[in-house]
Amino acid sequence: MTELTRRMPQAPHRPRRSVVLTIVMALLLVYTLVPLAWLVISATKSNSDLVNTFGFAFGHFNLFANVADVFTYEGGVYGRWLINTLIYVVVGAGAATVLATLGGYGLAKYDFPGKKAVFAIILGAIAVPGTALAVPTFLLFSKVGLTNTMWAVILPSAISPFGLYLMWVFASDAIPTELMEAARVDGSGELRTFRTISLRLLAPGIVTVALFAIVATWNNYFLPLIMLNDPKLYPLTLGLQQWNAETVGVGAKPVFSLVTTGSLLAVIPIVAAFLLLQRYWQSGLSAGSVKQ
Repeated sequence: MTELTRRMPQAPHRPRRSVVLTIVMALLLVYTLVPLAWLVISATKSNSDLVNTFGFAFGHFNLFANVADVFTYEGGVYGRWLINTLIYVVVGAGAATVLATLGGYGLAKYDFPGKKAVFAIILGAIAVPGTALAVPTFLLFSKVGLTNTMWAVILPSAISPFGLYLMWVFASDAIPTELMEAARVDGSGELRTFRTISLRLLAPGIVTVALFAIVATWNNYFLPLIMLNDPKLYPLTLGLQQWNAETVGVGAKPVFSLVTTGSLLAVIPIVAAFLLLQRYWQSGLSAGSVKQ
């Protein structure tokens, strides 16, 4: 009987469901989606409906008119802010991704004197919040005449200690040392090995660092606030805050619908970037979990 039971096929193991974990995840989902739902609904309302209707109730559908007003208000300055933000993201976040990839790969796969000191410096840089460095950075840039220029936002955005650390950790496990040694034996140079072999293995890490850098640069508010005073150089975060400030105080303007619609439009590129890069991210992570 025991032998027969041993030979019988076992039922697949089903993971236990945790009621507490399910409730926590549901609360987190609601916490995440409720503000987004309010933003989507509010972007369809006129100024009068925003004031006179419940926040999650629809009024007269005014989305397309709001979008047109966003891009024509004050001479179409929103389009300028959008272009500025794209420049900051493409140049700043792009440079942060490239530097983090090169630096993380070099620190992970090569030994040199002072490597432990570099590791300690990177961890220390991660521990220091960006707001604490904003004022010293402003003073430094003011000495060299870079304040109120795009470089005042791009250069700090190009440095990502967290991205460097992330690529360092990822490259340490993603690229087998034996593979690099085999490439050297075959006569491949270091640059060729990095370009033809290592980059493909680093793709999931690169996408992850790029997503973090894109989101951080797109949502950057405090650094442009202290670096820029020309509205033509503002990113979307600073420009929308300027519109929001116009709704209060003396001479307030009824531009609530412009703020909500502009905020919704500002979210769309981030969502699109995540959806476009998600398949590369997930495929790389799942590939690393399968033993060859």
